[in-house]
Amino acid sequence: VSGWGAILALFCGCGHVALTGTVTMLENHFSRITSDHATLIDVVQILQYIIYGIASFFFLYGIILLAEGFYTTSAVKEMHSEFKTTVCGRCISAMFVFLTYILGLAWLGIFGFSAVPVFLFYNMWTTCAAMKSPIANLTSVDNICVDVRQYGVIPWNADPGKACGQTLADICNTSEFYLSYHLYIVACAGAGATVIALIHYLMILSANWAYLKGACQQTHAYQDIKTKDDAELQDVQSRSKEGLNSYS
Repeated sequence: VSGWGAILALFCGCGHVALTGTVTMLENHFSRITSDHATLIDVVQILQYIIYGIASFFFLYGIILLAEGFYTTSAVKEMHSEFKTTVCGRCISAMFVFLTYILGLAWLGIFGFSAVPVFLFYNMWTTCAAMKSPIANLTSVDNICVDVRQYGVIPWNADPGKACGQTLADICNTSEFYLSYHLYIVACAGAGATVIALIHYLMILSANWAYLKGACQQTHAYQDIKTKDDAELQDVQSRSKEGLNSYS
């Protein structure tokens, strides 16, 4: 649970800072009029609020997981050393299997969504690297551009909307671009690691639920056998008493 919390903290922290850096970079270089990227700012704020919600939810979820580990089974030994499983414990275990499955599907979507900014920044990084290659000397450097409007990030009437030549090279050397790009990579890796952790925990929960179900069936079978033995013992005792009474 602690390792899972560290991965989520990595995803939430890196994602929040990367979104802030992205907005700063767009405002400084691609969209200088606030009204052109007002929708983008609203979307970024919504995503940051979602990150806050994810962090809060999984903090509580981690605490619940710890409680589930203690209260799934009632480790109380009876006279014959069997462990009694409660109905509530089995229901809680089944509920966590279902909930973890739903969260795994949700995090697959988050992982795919977090790969989108990595792809966009990678294209820009590749374009900047191409300007420094020997092939770029064959053509005019000013003809090498990155237009973020084609990705739907800002509207087509945004000014300037694109960067070319040395301006593009300067943008790639800014701290906002460098930091945001690498933070998006880390956030995407954190989302992927979270998916793996959820799959791993889902297997553990499924095995635990199967164990509880098997233990419950064994307990019921033992109780049936014990009931039959007690009934047979009482029958033998009653017959013995009847025999003694008839003999006397």
